[in-house]
Amino acid sequence: MTAAPAAVAGLHWRPISPDDLPAWHRLVRAIEDADDPAERYTPEDLHDELLDGSWKDPARDSILGVDADGVARAFGHVEAPPGDRRTIRAFCWGGVDPQWRGRGVGRELLAWQERLAREKIASAPSPAPGRVIVHVDDGVRATVRLLEHAGFDRMRVFLELTRPLEEPVPPVAVQDGLRLVPYDPSLGERVRLAHNEAFAEHWNSEPRSREDWERRSVGGRYFRPKWSFVVLDGAEVAGYSLTSAYEPDWEPQGYTSGWTDVLGVRHAWRRRGVATALLAATMHRLREDGIDRADLGVDLDNASRALDLYTALGYRESRRQYAYGKDV
Repeated sequence: MTAAPAAVAGLHWRPISPDDLPAWHRLVRAIEDADDPAERYTPEDLHDELLDGSWKDPARDSILGVDADGVARAFGHVEAPPGDRRTIRAFCWGGVDPQWRGRGVGRELLAWQERLAREKIASAPSPAPGRVIVHVDDGVRATVRLLEHAGFDRMRVFLELTRPLEEPVPPVAVQDGLRLVPYDPSLGERVRLAHNEAFAEHWNSEPRSREDWERRSVGGRYFRPKWSFVVLDGAEVAGYSLTSAYEPDWEPQGYTSGWTDVLGVRHAWRRRGVATALLAATMHRLREDGIDRADLGVDLDNASRALDLYTALGYRESRRQYAYGKDV
């Protein structure tokens, strides 16, 4: 087992257990209130982060720092998704109670995460190189300083884009021979395989396993099939868009939205208006349901120039997030 963080600030460290979910959620809420992240977690979300997936082991992958009164003051979590082939990725997520910052807790917590991440990468079945990754929202400068001091490099900039739906929405049109259809579970496996092909060349992307796809994408509680679409060429999936309703984020962001989690077009069907048709169909359906905006995220350095497409359709930057990492 990875050695626990040093005993800084009088904290006692132990793995997170299912019984800790209420206390862990109170801690996460305090961190969210201070840092104003784009994504907010419900107790159900935390349960899934900890337990939902055959590859997860809370005793190995998580840690909680509690003070002398038993109050949770810091946490860390490391996840290495199954099935990585090109790069073995280890994602680190954690935080420190705002009242306990400036005591060295974050530094020790990050060091524990990196140790565990390196162990996971070293023990992976694939001999591929590894990468330790931390995502941080723009504006959380203390975390950025902590990461840079620990030798992490800013590897990527991700933009969050928003598109008001009171503005005119483009018509839905596909070229002859193609069909745009609503997402249906019968298409699930074909869409997963199409996604793995479409994203094969994207930075930090790895093939999605069937279990991971079902749990985190088309089977997730936030996924909305009626806002999601597939373009077919005969029986072949040419492109797809999968959209969710992250309702816990609506109040803090000040509007309702549909978030397009993934949008992909396979190589043979690119530059044929497939992505435009998918997004237009999503926007029309969202507006019919009384939703204020269509949102999505994009890698600023996306080689397919996706940002140009989105801005042409009326999407505008609303926030930024950074991926910091170490290749090991």
